[in-house]
Amino acid sequence: MERMTIFCMLLFCCSMALTAAPHKILKYKQLFKTIERLATTVKDKDVELLHTPENPVEGCLFTAVTCFQKGTLKLQPENSQVNSTFNQTIRVLKNFTFSTPVKRCESSCESYEKKTPKEFLKSFAKLIKQVIRADSSGGLLTF
Repeated sequence: MERMTIFCMLLFCCSMALTAAPHKILKYKQLFKTIERLATTVKDKDVELLHTPENPVEGCLFTAVTCFQKGTLKLQPENSQVNSTFNQTIRVLKNFTFSTPVKRCESSCESYEKKTPKEFLKSFAKLIKQVIRADSSGGLLTF
C-alpha cells in the first residue's frame, strides 16, 4: 500500500511538471505575438532612441527583459488611428511578469546601445524567441 501511495504521488508530480512547461511556453508565444503587433503600430521617425539589449549573457536575461519592458513605456503610436490598439498592447507588455532570478546581472540598461523603436522591438522579439526555444528544448533558462 505504501509503495502504491508513493507511486501515485510521483505520477502526480510528474504530470504537474509536464503541464507547467507548455503553459509557460504559451505565455512566451503570446508575448512574442504582442511584440510583433506593436511593431506595426509604433512610430519610428523623430523619436527617442532606446537602449536595446542584444545577445545578453545567460545571467543577464532578466535584466535585458526588464530593460525592454522599461523601453516599451517610451514608445509612441505611429498615428492617432492606431492609438487604442497601441495603448492596449503596451499595457499587456507592461503587466507581463517574470520571476526573479537567483543572481543579478552587473550591467545596466544604459550600457546597451541605443536603437530605433522598430529595431528595439525586433531585438525584444528575438530574445523572447530564444526563451521559447530554450524552454521547448528543456533548457534551464529561467526568469
